[in-house]
Amino acid sequence: MSGIWVVLETREGSVSRMSWEAVAAALQLSAIVGLPISAAVIGAQTELLAAELAANPITQAVNKLIRIEHPLLGEYTADGFSLSMELFFATEKPSYILFPHSYQVRDYAPALAARMGQALIGDVIAIDDGPVFTRQLLQGRLNGHYRHSGDGPCFLSVQAGAFAAQTEQAQPASSATEVTLFTPTLTPEKIRTKPGTPFRAAAQSVDLSAAQRIVSVGRGIKDAEHIPLAQQLATALGAELAGSRPVCDQGWLPAERQVGSSGNTVAPKLYLALGISGAIQHLVGMKGSQCIVAINQDADAPIFEVADYGIVGDLFEVVPALIEALNAAKQL
Repeated sequence: MSGIWVVLETREGSVSRMSWEAVAAALQLSAIVGLPISAAVIGAQTELLAAELAANPITQAVNKLIRIEHPLLGEYTADGFSLSMELFFATEKPSYILFPHSYQVRDYAPALAARMGQALIGDVIAIDDGPVFTRQLLQGRLNGHYRHSGDGPCFLSVQAGAFAAQTEQAQPASSATEVTLFTPTLTPEKIRTKPGTPFRAAAQSVDLSAAQRIVSVGRGIKDAEHIPLAQQLATALGAELAGSRPVCDQGWLPAERQVGSSGNTVAPKLYLALGISGAIQHLVGMKGSQCIVAINQDADAPIFEVADYGIVGDLFEVVPALIEALNAAKQL
């Protein structure tokens, strides 16, 4: 077995944020099992991308970077990706293979695992000694704990926001990172499907998963006419505005700004919850945030159980005071 491998996903020529989170998960797994980390990027032309990856600070712990390259991999197909990786990993014999839990990965990774006689442990949110892999069930009401058994590789996909990829705190990448090329044996007849338009959940004007600061509102905002107050706070903080499902269901905010099990999963540096009680469906989508600040009149609201800082009070009194203090600080 050759250690831990992370398959990096690219979007529009750049590595996705979820891929860096998968690298962060690999770092945590490596600390438990004591195995080296390698990474793979797949496509038709990967040389420039591989050079960029090798220079990225978070790849400092990656010993080897493999370019899986073939002209037939220029556009994504499940057949092309799964067959190419099967050919590569059959020779490499990894112990663990990690993916970001994206729509693309959900399409081909189960097939790849099945090709290699394994199962995919999907949407992992935590890795503990054992190693034991945790994923959520019933919209976050229960946690399931899984161990890999057997001689083949353990396939894992990592939930968005579950592992923080803090690239700004990493050291410069090692110039010793080995970059090599693997060319799989592919022919057109082995690819049974034609490339289609990449799946998008919605045409979104905002990517909450990439936001560093989020101000999120719940039913405590009471009415759509109070949304501008939350927007003022978001503007003062340089944050994106989001909401819980009831707020979006009412049409007070667009669905693309919903956080929770049926919306976006986010992990910003700051998550400020205004009038959000903290139902489990909402907590699933934001509890990976680095700092959670909650403002709620109900001292027993579940949101306070995950908050780093809590204010028990009327948001219509607290929020204007926060806006005033933030604007005053900017004048200093």
